[in-house]
Amino acid sequence: MSAVPDVSVIVAVYNTMPYLTECLNSLVGQSIGRDRLEIVAVDDGSTDDSGRELDRFAERYPDTVKVIHQANSGGPAAPSNRALDVATGRYVYFIGSDDYLGEEALERMVTEADRRGADVVVGRMVGTNGRYVHQALYKDGNRDVTLDDSALPFTLANTKLFRRELVEKHKLRFPEHLPVGSDQPFTIEACVRARKISVVADYVCYYAVKRGDASNITYRADHLSRLRCTAEIMEFTAALVEAGPTRDAVLRRHFTWELAKLVQDDFPGLERPLREDLCAGIAKLAAAYFTDGIRDAMDVKRRVRIALAQAGAVDELTEAITAERDGRTPPLLLEADGAHVRWPGFRDPRLGLPDRTFAVLGESVAAHLAQGTDLLASAWEQPGDDLLYTASVRVPVVGDVRGATLRLVQGAMPKSADKPGARRVPAGRELPAPAGEITAEPAEDGTATVLRARVPLERRTVKLGVRVYLDVAGSTYEIPVRGTGKPMPLARRWGREEDPYRASALVNDKGRVVVHTARMHPPRHTLAFEALRGFAGKLKRKLKSTLKRALRPVLKTKQKSRRK
Repeated sequence: MSAVPDVSVIVAVYNTMPYLTECLNSLVGQSIGRDRLEIVAVDDGSTDDSGRELDRFAERYPDTVKVIHQANSGGPAAPSNRALDVATGRYVYFIGSDDYLGEEALERMVTEADRRGADVVVGRMVGTNGRYVHQALYKDGNRDVTLDDSALPFTLANTKLFRRELVEKHKLRFPEHLPVGSDQPFTIEACVRARKISVVADYVCYYAVKRGDASNITYRADHLSRLRCTAEIMEFTAALVEAGPTRDAVLRRHFTWELAKLVQDDFPGLERPLREDLCAGIAKLAAAYFTDGIRDAMDVKRRVRIALAQAGAVDELTEAITAERDGRTPPLLLEADGAHVRWPGFRDPRLGLPDRTFAVLGESVAAHLAQGTDLLASAWEQPGDDLLYTASVRVPVVGDVRGATLRLVQGAMPKSADKPGARRVPAGRELPAPAGEITAEPAEDGTATVLRARVPLERRTVKLGVRVYLDVAGSTYEIPVRGTGKPMPLARRWGREEDPYRASALVNDKGRVVVHTARMHPPRHTLAFEALRGFAGKLKRKLKSTLKRALRPVLKTKQKSRRK
């Protein structure tokens, strides 16, 4: 090892076998080399084989691995502080003892810190075994960021590279009394104090593992404990950062994640006194920090839940969560001046919540519409030689629904629409005029609108998606009609006897209804052309794949050359 290692990796360990072995192997195998690396592992009173595994690695790599054994402290803060006291590297890096690193992680992050003069470097993280890791920070590639111009507040774990000079100058340490989130005050203050924060987004540096038994401490903490910890972290942030955009950017994360998680699916099943205590705690924090900027930047579902908790509306909050959990999507009320989600508490004079709390401000509209749009029935009508596709679709909107229509549209939806299940139509795109007859009427229960459509089919070979179009808050949304589990009409022959066509309605692999029309007896040259086109497509894909494989070694060589 060099006199001063480039990086000290700190590992707080408590009963993480067999994950610990993979973690340690990923560290000693780093491309930065063991001569530039120091590993400080603190065994926090493990009762499994973790302590012995640490000693085995220390014996095998005595110049790299330092092991400290101590009595159990109850959390990762104390062992992390102990390791900081003995770390000697120019940088320190923290890793969970059940996680592991990409082979080039430390080399890339240290290089980035030295090249950019960064005090903090965030390496791209991904989750494994179903563990969720927020990805927005890594979408724009390698760059410098701040707390208020990026998704950094949603990535506040201490699993980052920190310049040790910064840590010691400001005496940054972990609060040992916090059972949950003890890394957040450390990370927040480091990011506030840092001269520059950089992101390595083009390489997966960190693999966050969800244990098979979900025994990570975050998963074990109870509701009130999480509320207390979140309150303390928010108060710490407010004392460190003056009111304004930066503070709002950080605290919005806590309203969106930590506090919103206290009022999710399990909330209705909690004892009434506990629900009341949670609402009271959220109300106190909302009164202090829930600014208009934070409110308007949140998605409408979480915004409403925080507002209902702040108002002490335990019953309305319980009903709102139960309705969504059970798939009862509340309708959008469309009015001349905008759109509002009719969650419980909307325009309830007893609560006095402003309409803006329930307003659709451009976020999550597509997902909301897709979730509540439901195919009621579909069939054929065959007047003479013509054929019409008929459908009844329930759409979760009420009020001014004059812009609601149904179309049969050629072409696949873009991939960006797959996750929410629908999309906002890009500005400037002109839609064809609706065909056939379309009517809209209120559903019997008054919580939706039923569209009824009779659309004539053209005699051509084509696949057409069945889609609803809605005007909401100045934008048009395109919602594919889902048909999973719904009966589809049998295929139908229609057209002139000498040139018949066949129509079928089916549900594709994404659960969406598609109408397919085609000639029953296409000319031979058409069959040959289709076969040739299919062969050409396969050949093109094969050539593209072969070319990518051939170029891969060249691209890797260029990347290594650039890093050098």
